[in-house]
Amino acid sequence: MSRRTPRRVFLAGLALLLAAAGPAPGSSGVEVRTADYVFTYRWPAAVEAVPALRARLAKDQDAVRRAFAEAAGQARQEAAAEPGRPFLPHELSVEWKVAAALPAWLSLSQSLSVFEGGAHPNTGFDSLVWDRRTGVERPPLDLFTSPEALDAAIRAPFCDALDRERAARRGAPVDRASGDEFDACIRPSGQAVVLGSTDRKRFNRIGILVAPYAAGPYVEGAYEVTLPVTAAVLEAVKPEFRAAFGP
Repeated sequence: MSRRTPRRVFLAGLALLLAAAGPAPGSSGVEVRTADYVFTYRWPAAVEAVPALRARLAKDQDAVRRAFAEAAGQARQEAAAEPGRPFLPHELSVEWKVAAALPAWLSLSQSLSVFEGGAHPNTGFDSLVWDRRTGVERPPLDLFTSPEALDAAIRAPFCDALDRERAARRGAPVDRASGDEFDACIRPSGQAVVLGSTDRKRFNRIGILVAPYAAGPYVEGAYEVTLPVTAAVLEAVKPEFRAAFGP
């Protein structure tokens, strides 16, 4: 099977990235432009209502910016030391969005895009859930008995959904037995796991955000798979958090 992806798929993915580049309405954060870098870090208005969470993200924002500024400055110095080597300002964009706002929980997803002078930007994802009752931040996987238990509950439907999308983008079926790493199924718990809801009462959806290169070549872009919370998923949830989930 050809590993080439139709140009229209790449352009469609690029259009989606450009459309998402602007700040979400009501978002807070910073945008800093210098000769070395462009840095953007934003979070949604819902975070402003949770002072501890806002402080946590503001601290992360400061730490990430300092590290990125140092790396960009070092890259400029290295380029200047080599005659004829151009320096392209680095860019980093981090945006948190609300995945679910429940009475007792706030679930956030993070998208990250970074350009450090290479052939193209790189993309990554993260997520968190905020326990409103205790004021504690938790990685979504902490609500399950183990990553392996979650994988066992969702891996089959996740792999099937991922293959359908990969086949649609490639224009050919996916053969998991081909030996090609981009045809293999991947562990959902190894990606960004996002807890979602359609009724704003319980977590009844699980989103898996897959960055480029994890399930396909860069040109295919990122993948997103959303699955319902089933009885098998409920069995994988820790007993103390089971009331927060439902079909």
